[in-house]
Amino acid sequence: MHLPKFYKQRLHFGFTIAGNSTDFRLNPKPNSQFPDTVIGTTRYRIKAIYSRPAPGFAIGIVSDARIHEYVRLRFTPSISFASRKIEYYLSNAARDSSKIFQKLVESAFIFAPLEAKIQSKRLGNFSAYVIGGGGYSLDLASRKKAAGVSTGGPNQLDDNVKLKRDDIYYSAGAGTDFYLEYFKLGLELKLLIGTRNLLRPENSIFTNSLDKVRSRMVVFTITFEG
Repeated sequence: MHLPKFYKQRLHFGFTIAGNSTDFRLNPKPNSQFPDTVIGTTRYRIKAIYSRPAPGFAIGIVSDARIHEYVRLRFTPSISFASRKIEYYLSNAARDSSKIFQKLVESAFIFAPLEAKIQSKRLGNFSAYVIGGGGYSLDLASRKKAAGVSTGGPNQLDDNVKLKRDDIYYSAGAGTDFYLEYFKLGLELKLLIGTRNLLRPENSIFTNSLDKVRSRMVVFTITFEG
């Protein structure tokens, strides 16, 4: 058995690398309220809006404190890079002409989560766990996205969707730990759900077509703890 006294320690530390898939939970406004826009000589109306996930990655550190033999309190701050696409489907009144517009939203997050980890009893050099909690996220790219003001008007095809900087989220997931000779290797899958409406009000057809925009992220993490 490797590291037989690993969880007897009150504190231990490590680092993480992760891959993520991020998208939005969108609440479009009712179809009757979607504004029209003129493209060429044809007037189009937005008919549907979808969020398309995109991959990203993250790195972070682990601080782990023992509360009980099988319960840990974990603080795992990280910096995460992510991107998402919002697709707008437009059609004319006769529905014989349609267009699709994509708006790319890129973010660089700082995550500060505080979570409880409930560990199973070790079976040799293996154990499983569930984890859950919440935290705060800061989008470092929000200042760049907020730059510039839409002038409104019938044609706003170059306008971007601007988001707020701060979010509060909750998280839940599960994982497995493998006790190796010199360190513990963990594999974890977790879902992060943002609670705040991130949409920044803007006089733009792309922004005015949305009521709420909330963040969602699936994260696969590899942890190394000594």
